[in-house]
Amino acid sequence: MQSCVASALCIYGITLIGEVIMVRLSRITRQAFVGLVAASCLLASASSRAEDASAWQSVKKAGVLRCGAAVAPPYVMRDAKTGQYSGFFSDLCRDFGQNVLKVKVEFVDTSWDNIVAGLQSDKWDLSLALNDTPEREKAVSFSVPATDYNVSLIYNKNNPKIPKGAHSVAEIDKPGITIAVMSGTSQDKAISAAIKQAQIMRLPGNDETRLALMSKRADLLADANITNMLLTEEHPEWAVAIQPNPPLAQQAVSFAVRKETSKADLAVLNDFLNAQVKSGAVNRLIKTSVQSMLVTNK
Repeated sequence: MQSCVASALCIYGITLIGEVIMVRLSRITRQAFVGLVAASCLLASASSRAEDASAWQSVKKAGVLRCGAAVAPPYVMRDAKTGQYSGFFSDLCRDFGQNVLKVKVEFVDTSWDNIVAGLQSDKWDLSLALNDTPEREKAVSFSVPATDYNVSLIYNKNNPKIPKGAHSVAEIDKPGITIAVMSGTSQDKAISAAIKQAQIMRLPGNDETRLALMSKRADLLADANITNMLLTEEHPEWAVAIQPNPPLAQQAVSFAVRKETSKADLAVLNDFLNAQVKSGAVNRLIKTSVQSMLVTNK
C-alpha cells in the first residue's frame, strides 16, 4: 500500500515538474518569438530608412536627374532642330527619372571624349550607353547591362579595295585602306588595337563618320553593330556589313555612375533595368528607335 502511494506521489510530482518545465519553456519560446519579430521589424524599418536616406537623395533634393548624352544612334539621338533627345537609352533614362525617382529629366549634351570626365566632375548624374570596359571601371561604376555590343564594319559593295565576302579584320587590314571611327568610343579603342596596317580616320561624331564613308574619303566605317544596322537597312543598295568572327569587342552597354555612388543607389537603378529587360521593354524600345531612325532618314 505504501509502495502504491509512493508511486502515485512520484508520478504526480513528475507531472507537476513537467508542467512547470513546459510552462517555462512556453514562456521562453514566446519571449524568443516576440524578440525575433521585434528584431525583424526593427531591421526592416532600418533598411527602409537607410534606403530612403540614400537612394538618389541629392537628385531628389535637386528635383532633376541630369543625363549625360553623347549621340550614337539608335542608343542616343538628338533632333538638330528641336534639341529633343530620343533613342532607347534616352527613353530609359527618362523613364527612370520620371517614374522611379519622381523628378524631372534633363539631358546634357556631351561628346564621347568627355562622357566619363563630365560624370566625374558632377556635370551630370548618369552617363548614357557606355560600354563596360576594365579601363572605364577604374574611373566610374556601371549598372547591369541594358543590351550587348560588338563592333561591325560597313563598306560600299562597289569598293574594289574590299574583298567580297570579307568576314575578318585581317582581310581589310591592308595599306591604302581607311577606316572611319568616332573618336574616344569603344569602337575606336577596339579598332585601334586590332588594326596594324590600315589607316584610322578619327572623327568627332556619328554624322561625320557616315559622311566620310558616303563621300568615299573612308573605305569602311567602324561602329556599334546596332548603329551600323541602321545604315545597312537605310541603304541596302550599297551598304554591306562585315561582322567579324570572332566578335570584335563584345561588351555590355550600361549606364555609368560616379565611383562613389552607394550600393543602395546602384541597386535602385539595377532593379529598374532588370525589370525593363525581363519584361521585353528594352527590346521594344530598340525596335522603335531603329524604325524611327529609318523613317527620319528617308
